[in-house]
Amino acid sequence: MTDKTHQTRMANKKAVMDARIAKATEERGVLILLKGNGKGKSSSAFGTMARSLGHGKKCAVIQFIKGRTETGEYKLFKDQPLLDWHVMGHGFTWETQDKTQDIAAAQKAWQLAENLLLDESYDMLIFDELSYMFKYEYLDVQPVVEAIKARPTMQNVIITGRTMALPLQEIADTISIVQDEKHAFRQGVKAQKGIEY
Repeated sequence: MTDKTHQTRMANKKAVMDARIAKATEERGVLILLKGNGKGKSSSAFGTMARSLGHGKKCAVIQFIKGRTETGEYKLFKDQPLLDWHVMGHGFTWETQDKTQDIAAAQKAWQLAENLLLDESYDMLIFDELSYMFKYEYLDVQPVVEAIKARPTMQNVIITGRTMALPLQEIADTISIVQDEKHAFRQGVKAQKGIEY
């Protein structure tokens, strides 16, 4: 490809992109769903949150399943003055094997989430692994949908989890799927600090 052909192609692409940017005039918070069976959904959410914090935005995280505070992301972010981090779970349901305890933990976490969704001082909320609460029937999805729809106009929400309830997908602005093509764990590689936690 000649330089002139490349220049023409890039000029045409720029015109298309400029037209798309000009059409995007609405200003409001978005609901982002990060789903799929691949590794990196929570990591993606925390990366987006880091971007938000970098711009001086106030954020909060609620972890609905994870029950420990020694993860690398918690250690990195715990002293961030613009961030509230809540570890609300007791671990994965196959670890706890106590459905009553898991439901109580989910309901307690959702009460906190509901309050945050009413607080316009928060620019971004991450509900890490909230989607499992509907899969295991610990929470009803409809009140969650209504609370998210009624949140402050500029508030952004990110929800992570392998599967997403259809009512959430219907109101989402962005849905990204993280696919699993290969994973070290299935090859016998132990979970390690800085990669899995």
